[in-house]
Amino acid sequence: MNSVADVWTNVLQQLKKDLSETTITTWFDELTAVDIRENTFYLHCPNDFKKRYIESLFIKNIKAALQDLFSMEFEVKILDEAGLLEFQGGAPKKNSDRFTYEDFTFETFVVGPSNKLAYAASMAVAEHPAQNYNPLLIYGDSGLGKTHLLYAIANVIRQNDPAAKIVYIKGDDFINEFIELIRAGRGSDFRAKYREADLLLVDDVQFVAGKEQVQNEFFHTFNNLYESGKQIVLTSDRPPSEMTLLDDRLRTRFEWGLLADVTPPDFETRLAIVKNKAAALGMELPDKIASYIAENVTANVRQLEGTVNKILAYKDLLGSEADEATVTRAMQDILKKSNEYIPTPDNILDYISKYYGIEKEIICGQQRVKDAVAARQIAMYLIRGMTNLPVVEIGKVFDNRDHSTVLYSLKQVEKQMKKDPAFAETVKEIKTNINNRH
Repeated sequence: MNSVADVWTNVLQQLKKDLSETTITTWFDELTAVDIRENTFYLHCPNDFKKRYIESLFIKNIKAALQDLFSMEFEVKILDEAGLLEFQGGAPKKNSDRFTYEDFTFETFVVGPSNKLAYAASMAVAEHPAQNYNPLLIYGDSGLGKTHLLYAIANVIRQNDPAAKIVYIKGDDFINEFIELIRAGRGSDFRAKYREADLLLVDDVQFVAGKEQVQNEFFHTFNNLYESGKQIVLTSDRPPSEMTLLDDRLRTRFEWGLLADVTPPDFETRLAIVKNKAAALGMELPDKIASYIAENVTANVRQLEGTVNKILAYKDLLGSEADEATVTRAMQDILKKSNEYIPTPDNILDYISKYYGIEKEIICGQQRVKDAVAARQIAMYLIRGMTNLPVVEIGKVFDNRDHSTVLYSLKQVEKQMKKDPAFAETVKEIKTNINNRH
């Protein structure tokens, strides 16, 4: 995939914040990225009706997404067939410019300790649907690869059975579609769409919790597919046991198959993701720069890939080299767009102080009293993961410790979480409670 197509991929991701999946699928499915010239982003749409509709309603959204990505204003021009031929001097449109979900495969998924079970289970489901794990529910925070695995499963099943009826829907879109079709008296159309599927993929299924009619409809759809021997794959941001508004009968069914969690990747996995993404884009990143990204972007995979995309865009469009200054700018632009609650280091230290019963001054200081070292290392780890504060700045919080000391502490926590499930649960519990306090 070339760089301008990668920019369009990121624009589509930005648009999903304001537009529904249905809207994007309906109106943007025929749009392809063409080029960026003199601060104008050129797109091609072969469908004249859709072209006019997008120009009248969605140009402002595309401009806003580009503004978010590049911190500068762009014009947007959509070319029809004649306009494209004139623009390219008669050159045919390249299929590689089109963004498709086919890019999300098992081959492009970077496997590490944080996602190994989810990856293996997804592979098993893709090769032998409805035989091993049904349903398969993958849970974890946003941006850790859950949707990538859904698409990878769909791609394998499509390859093995081109006639398979595959239905993908996000939990909130399932709700909206249900309400719209029921109001329109087309409940039978809704039920036929989902209950006749060979593979049902539901992203962010936690959204159905608390909606009585929707849960009832989903319960019967689930039963119908399960009893018909059809595969169901779900993702959520938490395990069913923590979905407090979910009907007990649905919770039970979600737990029938296999629950597989995905957690934030460790340093080695993050480094592999950065290098793989750069290689896929035809860009060579120096080891020092790749390590710098992996050390400083820890929240999720999406931000890692977004940083690499941004570096390539700077390089191709603005002539910037992949040096530390460019990388830092790319990281800042990616991280500042996050709408998630971001606690301050003080918020994190306050909670850890109460959790361990140790004064903040001792946690931040040099004393090696009982539990203080563990509390200090966990605090560093969570500050790095939850605030994305640079490691140098984290060192200043902890009595001006140097860069290497902070990195050592981060790696110690990662190692301990790998080998000690109880310790890993403690860290996750602290993180969850900090997030729930805002």
